Amino acid sequence: MSGHSKWNNIKRKKEATDAVKAKIFTKIGREMSVCIKEGGGDPNNNSKLRDLIAKAKANNVPNDNIDRIIKKAMGDGDKNNYESMVYEGYGPNGVAIIVECLTDNKNRTAGDIRHYFDKFGSGLGTTGCVSFMFSKKGIIVLENTGLDEDTVMEECFDLGADDFSMEEDTIEIECSPNMVSQLREGLTSKGYKVVSAEVEQVPATYTTLTDEEHIKKMNLLLEHLEDNDDVQNVWHNWDMPESNDEE
Repeated sequence: MSGHSKWNNIKRKKEATDAVKAKIFTKIGREMSVCIKEGGGDPNNNSKLRDLIAKAKANNVPNDNIDRIIKKAMGDGDKNNYESMVYEGYGPNGVAIIVECLTDNKNRTAGDIRHYFDKFGSGLGTTGCVSFMFSKKGIIVLENTGLDEDTVMEECFDLGADDFSMEEDTIEIECSPNMVSQLREGLTSKGYKVVSAEVEQVPATYTTLTDEEHIKKMNLLLEHLEDNDDVQNVWHNWDMPESNDEE
């Protein structure tokens, strides 16, 4: 099972300040806007929108905000045309990083991302320079409230899961990217609390940082990337130690 630190990111988001929550709402809202323009505003006919609504609710976005985003994207009030951009580069000591963005100004976003990598990492690379180290997988995280492992595992595999890992507080399930919606809905209907259900870029191998300056710079690089409204997701192969996960 993958050992990436998505759950720790979710924990940080749940404990986030109001300012950070506002940024999370902005990013999800932008993603929903693009999704609605591509596939319509009816979640019954747009499975990606259904997933994003579930993601918004998992991040405590109020229902009124969700409804407002949908109405705006369906009407003439949303004049923004966001374009998907993906940047690949290296952090300290060759950590592989993929940055997924939605932007209405490519020049601004490219300049910002390049600046972060130049200041805190080893610089941006060409398309494909690190993506070959990652594979797209559906990752679903459940709350573990003292659940029976055999029962959960059986139900997950019956619904189409490929892999399963049970920790003290969470259960992480792996599936093919096109199974995320079906698996999330199936688990929800069985009464499980789904914390996160997304397609993620999972690295094949991980890089460990031991130099304190490298660790500091890597944390700063991630903070600056995640603080940028144009950045939707940051994937990396840094094997983050527990002490950094909880910061």
